[in-house]
Amino acid sequence: MKRISCLFLMGVWFVVQACSPSVSRKPFFDVQPPAFVLTLEQDSTVVLVRDFFPTIEKADKIDSPHMQVIPYPNQDTVLIVLQADTPPMTVLNVHLKRQTGNIPVRVKRAHTDSSQEDAEPAIPAGLADRAPRLAVFPSLPDTDALCCVHVEKGPAVLYIFWQNSLVKTVSVSDFYNVVLPGFAALPERSWLRVFGVNQDGHSNDLLVPLEKGRVVTDPARLQRTDKHTQIIYQVFVDRFYNGNTDNDYRINSPEVHPKVDYYGGDLEGVLLKLHEGFFSELGVNTIWLSPLTQNPYDAWGQIYDPPTKFSGYHGYWPLYITQVDKRFGNEHVLRDLLDQAHRNQMNVILDHVANHMHKNSPTLLEHPDWVTDSITPDGRPNFELWDEFRLTTWFDKHIPKFDFSRTDVCQALSDSAMFWLQNFNIDGFRHDATKHIDALFWRTLTGKIAKEFPSRTVLQLGETYGSPSLIESYVKNGMLDGQFDFNLYHSFVDNTIKEGGSFVDLWSTLETSLAYYGYHNLMCNITGNHDKPRYISLAGGALDPDEDHKLAGWKRNIGTGRPVSYDYLAMLHAFTATLPGIPCIYYGDEIGMPGANDPDNRRMMVFDGYTARQQRLRERVKRLTSLRNNNMALLYGDLFPLLVTRDVLAYVRMYMDKAVLVCLNKGDNLFDLRSLELPFGMDMESFTPYMGEVLVDPVGFSVMVKE
Repeated sequence: MKRISCLFLMGVWFVVQACSPSVSRKPFFDVQPPAFVLTLEQDSTVVLVRDFFPTIEKADKIDSPHMQVIPYPNQDTVLIVLQADTPPMTVLNVHLKRQTGNIPVRVKRAHTDSSQEDAEPAIPAGLADRAPRLAVFPSLPDTDALCCVHVEKGPAVLYIFWQNSLVKTVSVSDFYNVVLPGFAALPERSWLRVFGVNQDGHSNDLLVPLEKGRVVTDPARLQRTDKHTQIIYQVFVDRFYNGNTDNDYRINSPEVHPKVDYYGGDLEGVLLKLHEGFFSELGVNTIWLSPLTQNPYDAWGQIYDPPTKFSGYHGYWPLYITQVDKRFGNEHVLRDLLDQAHRNQMNVILDHVANHMHKNSPTLLEHPDWVTDSITPDGRPNFELWDEFRLTTWFDKHIPKFDFSRTDVCQALSDSAMFWLQNFNIDGFRHDATKHIDALFWRTLTGKIAKEFPSRTVLQLGETYGSPSLIESYVKNGMLDGQFDFNLYHSFVDNTIKEGGSFVDLWSTLETSLAYYGYHNLMCNITGNHDKPRYISLAGGALDPDEDHKLAGWKRNIGTGRPVSYDYLAMLHAFTATLPGIPCIYYGDEIGMPGANDPDNRRMMVFDGYTARQQRLRERVKRLTSLRNNNMALLYGDLFPLLVTRDVLAYVRMYMDKAVLVCLNKGDNLFDLRSLELPFGMDMESFTPYMGEVLVDPVGFSVMVKE
């Protein structure tokens, strides 16, 4: 009765507030996706408000209780200046039409001025291990709380957000019962977020999905539109399955090596495999299709060892960026594929190429001035200068690079991306060459999506090779949801196949990712992709880590190498499937398809005749995807390290009363999980084996589950 009375009073409070003339009846900020955390590492930072609320063109006012905020004209952009007393956590307030949204602000470096040259930083370096840790548990009995936040290494100040409102700031030593206002029960889906901080640093962050104001504890209550639930399978269309031989078109020229000609895979092949249950049986729920746009019918590019030109089988040389390539199918087949996927509760995202078009495209022939200069300012050819001239460099001579510093180019190319959303029920994009495109384009495109499709879930993932700070600069509400974490993948590869590799270094890379992207990020954790040599061939020794992997694929037949390569690949699958973020399986990695780098990593997919090792690997992948799909700890749980050594990495993910413990062992000896010390009062007796055993095999892994 106490609970009912409390909820009734909160509901009455909401009605009174809604009827008050000082409060708008149409909430804005609380129906927007939660604003990404603004991380400040400098004394002054320029902030664009539309990076956090992409539909806001002009705010009424922007301020902060702990920072100086200097507005630019039109209240779209502000300069934030840290003060001497700015705490490690605060908020940036955005006011619009008598409503206020709160952007969480995380300060990683304290302000110092000439009078405080020796001031201590807000977060002392080297004390991250002493920073507070947070975990969410069910609420205590006989309370009206939604859940209970437990604190280790406290005390800590908790910042509790519902949607884009800072609900409460409270100092906590051990645990805190979270209660939200009654209006939090109105939306079908909303989010509770909790951040903690003390003198030693920032905690991990908590993310709790709510359904009509109640904590979601059953994965069956989640929808395919909940972005954190997605498991991606990358389909390279031409190399997947030939469903219609009538649209086959090979160049069949002596100038084109067979490995870089068309193989015949098409959308009807993907649709057929969808009907057969290939994707649902594997446990993936999002299909990423390689570019479908019309590419040229002739050969382009040139290498000399071996001497060959290339077809556009990969789809990355668009002639028409709003037309399905006839060799892949047509609009009707694409619509059928989307309809069937959605009936099966699956998403489909398209690989979108905005950076460039083929030189013979009608768009470039009509607008030759839309491209960047093919010569650098110092007179060099501006080709493949990926970092030095990343925003202007061309990928090749036949695919000129668009100049996205121009507003008209951004408008036109973002309209082309919108075409696919307006005419097809796609669920998002994988964006090619993200770091080579100015931020203006990403803000333009995402702003259009937010305004035209405010209630539609559109997942946007980027491809950037570079530092975490560069990658993170594109990950905002007004730009992209996430990117591919190539740094983490490279670290796993290097520290498992190279002599002297250590899981200590891998964990350091993972910690860096969590620090930059958050503990509930939407970064993609890959098993491989079309620009990488197959991991199994590296792990098995068929490829030397230091050789030219592209050349190797041309010169010899690359296999899987030693049989243990399958165990290494299974370990990689276990790693990607149990991390925060979105797991992404490159086609064929579930059976250990071998290969060197491009184009050898793009062989035709194999659907039958599996060896015993391939079949076992596939079954292990299915077990991992099943666990991820059905355990909230892997979807919304926080991650805590248990043991990090050269050869053993153990961690646990926790959500409410669920937990998943993962141990990777790349060493030569068995590892006993019973030696681990668990956080938050857990003990090993409460865990049962899901995959593997308490004694973890060499070059193996174990997954334990606490229900």
